[in-house]
Amino acid sequence: MKRFKTAMLITVLVLIGLVAAVFLFMKQSPFGQDPAEARLERIQQSPNYKNGSFQNLEPTEVMRENASYVGMMRDFIKKDKDNIPPRPIPSVKTDLKALDDAKPTIVWFGHSSYLIKSKGVTILLDPVFSGHASPVSFFGGAFAGSNTYDVDDMPNIDYLILSHDHYDHLDYETIVKLIPKVKKFYTALGVGAHLERWGVPADRIVEFDWWEHQPVADGIDLTATPARHFSGRSFARGKTLWTSYVLNLHGYKLFLGGDSGYGKHFQTIGDQYGPFDLAILECGQYGLDWPNIHMMPEEVISAAQDLRARVLLPVHWAKFSLSYHAWNEPIKRLMKKAEKEGFDVTTPKIGEPVVLNASYPRAVWWNF
Repeated sequence: MKRFKTAMLITVLVLIGLVAAVFLFMKQSPFGQDPAEARLERIQQSPNYKNGSFQNLEPTEVMRENASYVGMMRDFIKKDKDNIPPRPIPSVKTDLKALDDAKPTIVWFGHSSYLIKSKGVTILLDPVFSGHASPVSFFGGAFAGSNTYDVDDMPNIDYLILSHDHYDHLDYETIVKLIPKVKKFYTALGVGAHLERWGVPADRIVEFDWWEHQPVADGIDLTATPARHFSGRSFARGKTLWTSYVLNLHGYKLFLGGDSGYGKHFQTIGDQYGPFDLAILECGQYGLDWPNIHMMPEEVISAAQDLRARVLLPVHWAKFSLSYHAWNEPIKRLMKKAEKEGFDVTTPKIGEPVVLNASYPRAVWWNF
């Protein structure tokens, strides 16, 4: 009995130690900070915040009903043999500081990071240049050849726009390095708490609820629009909002999709703000067990049609493996659907400029 009690005491102490270690680990800077005080008060007044967390416009479970966690783990262990590219991703090294911007020009950096330049104004979206899409460097590493750009390649940024606080969109290392280069940060409700903890002055942060609009500069305005997703950098979800954006830019209209499952909101946004010259929509990291929070590739075409977009730029692929499908399956499935529907899609390499109404790269570079 004495040995049993000793063993139980040791077990309890080990568990307490593990809990304490996890607690201290989660207090590190990359995990950010929950909204508090004035920021939390504003969140609590949002019609999209109920029962202690933000809600989607339509019922949205992160995991499908009756999903098997054991089966999901098995799928991740037995990923597609081409889940990681067999050779480096091809890219183009563009001098971003000398980029012509007579017309809006977009440069994609892989996954959901891209730069928009127009008439002397530079906008950066969801930058992740650390080489990994997680709070630790040994998980979620970038594909070989895909991490071509870093903070030093960026020009001064007038407006940095963030869609939500997931690690593959909001990267601690990148943000900290970018702070001296950025005039203003635009993001969703609550995300500013992370930014402030990392050193961004409060007066350089603007937070949006869905449908809120703000003129940004002459000829530029930004509207936050709904997305069907979730948020969280720790075990808690829904403490901050996730969003898409409508960007009016010098006479052009762009839809900046962030992360979203397919839903009725695309039709609503298209009816209210469309047509769009370009829609930038997620394509990748989907799975049968989480069908509501990421779109299947065929649904991306449907979303672009709902938005009444003239051209689609698919992102959220070609840099990180966050699901179990082949790395190039998303673009192959999307292009098959686009060809069937006769929908115009631009498919630049990482770093290759897209110029609105002038240059839409369409090379098939992913077949390897």
